[in-house]
Amino acid sequence: MATCPPYPTRAHRHTHWWQRSWVRYGALITLLALSGLVILALVREQTGTQGFLVGLGLAVLPVPLLIAAFRWLDRVDPGPWRNLLFCFAWGACAAALIAIVANSFATRWIATATADPAGADTLGATVIAPVVEESAKAAAVLLVFLFRRRDFTGIVDGVVVAGVTATGFAFTENILYLGTAFGTDQLTGDSGIASVTAATFFVRVVMSPFAHPLFTVLTGIGFGIAALSTGRHHLRRALLPLAGLLLAMGMHALWNGSAAFGEYGFFAVYAAFMVPSFGLLTWLVIWTRQRELGTVRAELPAYVLAGWLTPVEPYALGSMRARRIAREYARRHAGKEGARAVARYEACATSVAFLRQRGRRGRAGADFTVRERALLEALWHLRGVARPALDYAARATAPPPPLPRPLPPWGYPYGGPHGAYGLRTDAPSPYAPQAPWPPYATQAPHDPYVPPYHPYVPPYHPYAPPGPHRP
Repeated sequence: MATCPPYPTRAHRHTHWWQRSWVRYGALITLLALSGLVILALVREQTGTQGFLVGLGLAVLPVPLLIAAFRWLDRVDPGPWRNLLFCFAWGACAAALIAIVANSFATRWIATATADPAGADTLGATVIAPVVEESAKAAAVLLVFLFRRRDFTGIVDGVVVAGVTATGFAFTENILYLGTAFGTDQLTGDSGIASVTAATFFVRVVMSPFAHPLFTVLTGIGFGIAALSTGRHHLRRALLPLAGLLLAMGMHALWNGSAAFGEYGFFAVYAAFMVPSFGLLTWLVIWTRQRELGTVRAELPAYVLAGWLTPVEPYALGSMRARRIAREYARRHAGKEGARAVARYEACATSVAFLRQRGRRGRAGADFTVRERALLEALWHLRGVARPALDYAARATAPPPPLPRPLPPWGYPYGGPHGAYGLRTDAPSPYAPQAPWPPYATQAPHDPYVPPYHPYVPPYHPYAPPGPHRP
């Protein structure tokens, strides 16, 4: 008997050697490695070996903190580490090399054309450098947006990709600046707090480690909003990243030009623009992350109705605290492998919730069914370890039941327990304890994210989970 394949298949096409994945990965790794070697040689030539080592040791200090901060922002639906490694390597190697070569060439050309080296340096720092550096860093965001589209689904993804790229770029730039400052101190004999190295370290590492990430994050937000746009708005999807890039260039130019605003120009720009912008963008990203958790709570009840998830799981998966408790529970009872299984289960459930949301908005793509099925099957295989952990986390994080209402100081209402004014004595008192409801199993009256029913969920699901009723 002829049977149909469960999924649509494509006709086999002969792929050329340059279209194979290992060729593209090899070419990318080779490009980044060559860029790293060249930038290493250029920085060492300008700072000297001793200055390079000192700059490297000081510049690496803020990197783990920044990477951890961006990884924390991406905890709801974490992207793969290979994307972050590529972004950091691009910023530290390719983007830094492009910036050093282009900035040096443009500054020398302006100085030769105008016969004003001081003016050329100022123009290069305030106009040329922002355009070149932000464009070089934006190239990494564009590559991830084009070739890792499944991992680039919203504003948080754009912020993380752009921020990690800028962190790599700032790392290389800090090596150059700190190494050059150390070389200056070696020539002048200065040391300690009064040295140029200490001043450079304070300004670039202590006061403004987030400067470059802050600029490039604007570009990432533009790409993130473009990722949320539907396929019909082609012009908007093209203009939003460009608008973000222009904003990043403008803020970068303002930051570089702050030294020209007088003795306290740097501190004025820092207090009036940098700190408020940093606070606003941090609030925006955290608010967006909370909306992502709300999406998880709103979309997963559809799979509860279909039998793929238990009723407690949308509540547990929509809370970062419950997720952490579930992983800790699995680690205590099943070891590290159990914790990894629960983390994988959480990631797959979050991905299927976002995929369903994009499907309702017409942005899921033609392979929506295949991807949804793959994620659901992954959840089904991991349910043995994940479900007990999530059930425990839901019970551990559930709010306490409401306390009974206190009696008024004058005693029972309506004349006391014996009744008055013809009222029934067996009527329930309004001050009687309320029956507790399980907030993780039913709809919480005060929860705006989980509707009592899913308005767009059909009473059936095209895919039922495996069970005894299925062959």
